[in-house]
Amino acid sequence: MKTLADGSIDFIYVDPPFFSAADYYTRKGKAAYGDRWSGGLDQYLAMLKPRLEEMRRLLKDSGTIAVHLDWHAVHYVKVMMDGIFGMNNFLNEIIWAYKSGGATGRRFARKHDTILVYAKTDDYYFRTQKERSYNRDNKPYHFKGVEEFQDEEGKWYTMVNKKDVLFVDMVGRTSSERTDYATQKPQALLDILLESLCPENGLCADFFAGSGTLGACALESGRECLLCDSSREAVDTILDRLGMFVREV
Repeated sequence: MKTLADGSIDFIYVDPPFFSAADYYTRKGKAAYGDRWSGGLDQYLAMLKPRLEEMRRLLKDSGTIAVHLDWHAVHYVKVMMDGIFGMNNFLNEIIWAYKSGGATGRRFARKHDTILVYAKTDDYYFRTQKERSYNRDNKPYHFKGVEEFQDEEGKWYTMVNKKDVLFVDMVGRTSSERTDYATQKPQALLDILLESLCPENGLCADFFAGSGTLGACALESGRECLLCDSSREAVDTILDRLGMFVREV
């Protein structure tokens, strides 16, 4: 990151370690990365802070950053990002809800991750997306000036701005986009972020690139992408996944 120019990136997405106290592997048993911190939370945050500071420097004034975490440390990172980016530049706490994992008889099942979204300035890029909002009892309201639609099952809905809770399935075991890399995130999730937070033909970046999902989404949408990871397994996964479209530096 230190070699890149100030204000050169439109959108940054990062999926760093979650402070989970676990190790992660590929399906072939190779170590992908470790998420254990002998110095505890202080060491974890000390790793993350200078990287987030560099990411802020790299963002254009119109740029935004999305940091993907879960319950382990998101609250501590939120406070840290308030200090780096400014509380007034906080845009969203996006909840990614899914079906897999987290089941136990001792608490409510943990079925979501959290994505913190911050802008660099108040002159940030954002493109609104729409989604269906089904009417109560799936019947028409007949409100004046409200356009209503009927789906293939006869249920009535209106179109509203996309909400900050995203129901997107994890990458299934038989999915065509599945790689050999642990903690892979689905393209459908990152497609939503890219469409709203990165302009067409813009430059996006992921400095904890993992399996390269952001790169795959960027290529399919005509955007340029910079991917970085310290894990050789991650780099090899990205090269295998994106092939001829990737130049390794």
